[in-house]
Amino acid sequence: MSYADILIHGGRVFRGLREGFAEAVAIHGNRIIAAGKYDAVAALAGAKTRRINLDGRVAVPAFNDSHMHMLSLGLSMAQVSLRAEEVRTLDELLGRIRTAASKAPKGAWVVGRGYDHTALDANRHPTADELQAAAPDNPVFITRACGHVGVANRSAFAVTEIGHNTPDPEGGAFDRAGGVLTGLVKERAMRQIRAHIPGPTDADLVDAIERAGNHMTAQGFTAMMDANVGMNAGFREISAYRAAHADGRLPVRAWLCLAGNPEGIADEAWDAGIRPMQGDDMLRFGAMKVFADGSMGGRTAAVSVPYEGGGGKGMFMFPPETLKGLLKKYHRQGWQLAIHAIGDAGIEVTLQGMEEADSADMPVAGRRHRIEHCEFMADGQTARMAARGIEAVPQAIFLYEFGDNYIASIGRARAHGCNPMRTWFAAGMNPAAGSDAPVSSTDPFRNIATMILRRTDRGTLIGASEAISVAEAVHSYTWCGAYTQFAEDRRGRIMPGQLADIAILSQDIFVIPPERIPETRADLTLRGGRAVFDRHGALA
Repeated sequence: MSYADILIHGGRVFRGLREGFAEAVAIHGNRIIAAGKYDAVAALAGAKTRRINLDGRVAVPAFNDSHMHMLSLGLSMAQVSLRAEEVRTLDELLGRIRTAASKAPKGAWVVGRGYDHTALDANRHPTADELQAAAPDNPVFITRACGHVGVANRSAFAVTEIGHNTPDPEGGAFDRAGGVLTGLVKERAMRQIRAHIPGPTDADLVDAIERAGNHMTAQGFTAMMDANVGMNAGFREISAYRAAHADGRLPVRAWLCLAGNPEGIADEAWDAGIRPMQGDDMLRFGAMKVFADGSMGGRTAAVSVPYEGGGGKGMFMFPPETLKGLLKKYHRQGWQLAIHAIGDAGIEVTLQGMEEADSADMPVAGRRHRIEHCEFMADGQTARMAARGIEAVPQAIFLYEFGDNYIASIGRARAHGCNPMRTWFAAGMNPAAGSDAPVSSTDPFRNIATMILRRTDRGTLIGASEAISVAEAVHSYTWCGAYTQFAEDRRGRIMPGQLADIAILSQDIFVIPPERIPETRADLTLRGGRAVFDRHGALA
């Protein structure tokens, strides 16, 4: 008889959406061996079994962030933070740049991340001249929260040799007023700035993985997808993940999605022998990323009806036929497709590309292709996705952080259809929750509350009919994530035979008012039965 190494009891254990709750769970080694009534599970305890009393708290399957940029998150933690929860005025933003510049050597780059121009008191982007005044001796580049637009100062333009007559690249733009650069840089044009910013060292990359991974385990996560590996340092990011894994410095299970745009690392990885599904339960290559369009906040998401106030229809990153060609190529190589598409026009071209890639010898069904974000859909698109098993990977936190901006950008009626979780579940789909960090907060409890309440940070209700239950929200953050990573047989539920990836939460989120869910914290995170975060020393 195998005695339990760990027995969790004294509160409710959420086994999964279909399985409901148990009274206790037993763990032996890295697996769950029992979950059910207390007396039956407790019979597996021995003299050396370590007992964890929930004291009325709840245990859930550990969270899986199905779309984030973990390495980028780790790197951004060393940059100037301009996130909206910290920076609400233009003066504060410029002050943070001024402070960072005062500590930097003359001529060194000052890089910031996370501002939201719609949350600033000025309700606009800073200008090149304002950033220049804040840092007259340093090139500056700051990126909006969405990561799709940024602002450079005059010194940055000088260093990069970008002038008023520099042509816009395909899928990008340099904003101008009266023929003069304003500082705003959109989409693929940002590459011409970033190419001149000194990149991280190999050691920096491994440090960033570990730093961000520890941040995730402290919130109850044991798995994630890094959604564009290669975006910061090319192929060296793969080497960094391998090194972190080999050295025991990879805190969470990683499903790697490679940067597959023409300027990405897809071809280099293929030539190096990297293939879909290579790896193990800690580090596996799985998906290929291609951008169809931009962001709603930056008004670069491709939409079929123009933005409010004559803002155009956004932009495609590539001509539709180029995008479709990439999708067909990666589909035939065997990759899971993870395509960034936010606006209904971007989603449409993505769907067409997946449908055209479908063939008798290599069908789309069963491949679990994904549309990342998939925020604003047109009639009929959900049914087409469900018919081929194409999954949506949304970030409800966008609705909380950016929802009021959505209303301003496309109007209230269209904004109400954002992230249609109820519609997706009703269609038999498995929408897998994520944060898109460092775009948005990784906080799973804020994300879960938003799926239930559908309220913005200003209290605006958006699309109440698309709200889901607490159990469905947790299911989205656990089992659905495992499903999109072909791991539902091993992760995502608390059931015998599953890996013991479990999070103990500070309160039972299934019984408290949804408004209080964001107060919740992870007290203990187990990955394979081992504590990777222990707030109160329960297993010390």
